[in-house]
Amino acid sequence: MKKIVIAALAFVFLAPAAYAAGEHEGPVRELVNQQIKGWTTNSTIVAAVKAQNDKHAGLSQADIDALDKKWRAQTGASSKPMINELLGRPASKKLVEYRNGGEGLFTEIFVMDNKGLNVAQSDVTSDYWQGDEAKWQKTFLAGPDGMFIDEVEFDESTQTYQAQVSISIIDPESGDAIGAITVGVNVELLAN
Repeated sequence: MKKIVIAALAFVFLAPAAYAAGEHEGPVRELVNQQIKGWTTNSTIVAAVKAQNDKHAGLSQADIDALDKKWRAQTGASSKPMINELLGRPASKKLVEYRNGGEGLFTEIFVMDNKGLNVAQSDVTSDYWQGDEAKWQKTFLAGPDGMFIDEVEFDESTQTYQAQVSISIIDPESGDAIGAITVGVNVELLAN
């Protein structure tokens, strides 16, 4: 029993060091190709992104900042109408199915529109606007082949070592990038 506990503890403490050099990128790319890319073609997800792109077409940066401020205020409030509406969307429910189907491999999943605003999510994010972050800038702005694999970090909320992978969501009709998806991957489970 002691050997098993020691081996498990050694893995937990060595896992981030092993992945620090980018060793997680190959297995994460494989996961993207085998599973995550398929999620981005789901008709519910694509329709939700297109609908929000249309709805938000006229938003200014000031409008985006105001929406983000409203979201952030609601994350700590008892009343969360904006957050609850988003979590109740069919696309968010689909993301919850994907997260739960991973049996702990996926820590969070969220989809962004062409402005970097959340469209759907499996779990509440701390902010509504992702457009100022690499997860959106290195995917949507990079076009249909955009992919960004972030470094491994310890996630306090899930108490796991995770890496976020983000890829562009493509319009199946035009082939253009219309949004992006970010998936938190528990690298400890990925290694097993």
